[in-house]
Amino acid sequence: MQSRPFSYLFSISYFGARYKGWAPQPNQPTVQRRLERVLRHVLGHEDFSLIGASRTDSGVSCVGGFVQVFLRDEVEIDLLLPQFNEHLPQDIHLNSVKVVPSKFNLIKSVKQKTYRYYFSNSADFHPFASAFLVNIKENLSWDAMKLACQLFIGIHDFKGFCKPSENKTDYVREGLSAEICDSNEFMGQYFPQKIYYFQITGTGFLHHQVRMMMSAIWQIGKGEMELSEIEARFETPDNFEKLPPAPANGLVLWRTILDNL
Repeated sequence: MQSRPFSYLFSISYFGARYKGWAPQPNQPTVQRRLERVLRHVLGHEDFSLIGASRTDSGVSCVGGFVQVFLRDEVEIDLLLPQFNEHLPQDIHLNSVKVVPSKFNLIKSVKQKTYRYYFSNSADFHPFASAFLVNIKENLSWDAMKLACQLFIGIHDFKGFCKPSENKTDYVREGLSAEICDSNEFMGQYFPQKIYYFQITGTGFLHHQVRMMMSAIWQIGKGEMELSEIEARFETPDNFEKLPPAPANGLVLWRTILDNL
């Protein structure tokens, strides 16, 4: 039960390269820990708590996320927002803030999430671009990769496309849309002329799910995996070796849609 009656909802963006994910870890830099440090400094006390809408992995970035902050006393949060951003590092930014009821539950209010995974297929890849995308040098069958995307739409058991946990028994999730698109977000002398992203929208995602889906799509594009294996992994995930997750640096939490607001 939340004992702090005043609740504020922030939208947040961050570049995840320097952080070991969202959630606090002992002696490791994380996005939540950095936020807590700044809130403690600006507010002048530690009588607050916060929760994030998503627990992104180490190295994963976010364009459209949310964080809910609970306080004991009411504050002029619009005046504090620029102070928070002044003290945050340049790779974390709080975009906006609104007052929400204390009974508002951020985790339960997440209706949809959209992830993008950025990659290129270039023979001449500059190291500077590696902060934002992953390059696949092999020839790829784009038609096969686009067909693979369509197989991830619908309600499936994604145990074969995630990092299983001993405490988790429900691996069923719903993919609402999935596609490979041309990107125009990154341009300049250090970036390939053609950049792509795999975009997946769903009601929820499992640990390493998007990165393993991306890995499977690449394998299909290289001819190392048949399309039928995706459906087989849905049916009998324990019959297959775990997929290697694609590197974290290409993954971005692009959009979070909330309900009950």
